[in-house]
Amino acid sequence: MGVDSQQVPALRKIGAIEVPESEKPIEGSPVGFLGVVGGYNDVIVAAHQQLTHEWWERVLPQCDAFVSPVVLEEIAQGDPDAAQRRLQSIASVSVVEVVPEVHALAAAYFAAIPLPDKAQADAYHLALAAWHGLDYLVSWNCTHIVSGRVRMILEEVNAEFGIRTPIICTPEELMEIV
Repeated sequence: MGVDSQQVPALRKIGAIEVPESEKPIEGSPVGFLGVVGGYNDVIVAAHQQLTHEWWERVLPQCDAFVSPVVLEEIAQGDPDAAQRRLQSIASVSVVEVVPEVHALAAAYFAAIPLPDKAQADAYHLALAAWHGLDYLVSWNCTHIVSGRVRMILEEVNAEFGIRTPIICTPEELMEIV
């Protein structure tokens, strides 16, 4: 099942698997913030952007990083120049596979977590990270992914499936990893 933990004994497996729906990444992923350069009047968004760039430079090189096909689809959308920068930023990152078990797990998450229909991809981000045994799932989506309520539900569903729940956090929470 999933990624072989024996492949990378000295590194933590980390998934930067969630990206924003729009060009203004208020809730989204580290990858989404990499494609955008400055221009925000919102101090929180600017801080998230700065933290993301620091995390990407300092922490990510110490990890075995993965993204999902869902991320690849999402980051290709929007402004063509920003999309190209996002795609280039993850060019060397491994892509996890969407296997049938991931579909079943995502469906179970979607049934258990009160998500709006438009957030169905969020269930896939969570399912891919859990199924492939990633140690961490890093996201800025504090509504549907990095949420205490969501974490509690994931623990329960994953226990039924017999799989471990990754640590779900923001880049700020994961500035020191090794």
